[in-house]
Amino acid sequence: MPASTRAIELAHAAARAASDLKAQEIIALDVSEQLVLTDVFLIASGTNERQVGAIVDAVEEALHKIGAKPVRREGKGQGRWVLIDFGEIVVHVQHAEDRVYYALERLWKDCPVIELPEDERGAQDAQA
Repeated sequence: MPASTRAIELAHAAARAASDLKAQEIIALDVSEQLVLTDVFLIASGTNERQVGAIVDAVEEALHKIGAKPVRREGKGQGRWVLIDFGEIVVHVQHAEDRVYYALERLWKDCPVIELPEDERGAQDAQA
């Protein structure tokens, strides 16, 4: 069963918020067939710890405005990889170096990509 309409709505709102703060290489993966705990992974990169924190704050604020509250947040103190669990979606905001190292896209490569409009994809040259 593919990701729910609500999960996709949250993913778009989170991607828009991250993109507005110049997040890089934003992608959304439909993990609903692989995981029972969530439907979507949204992955975004920041160039430094301060930007990672700002992206996290923007995503939380945007999703709060549409009625989603985080169930759990991990890693904000370090600012290298922050995970925000909203139930239907899990948002990963990673420092660009950590994103390359951990390569979540490679780990979840069998999951379908949720198409994001260009204004929600952020800068596409983080790993170039």
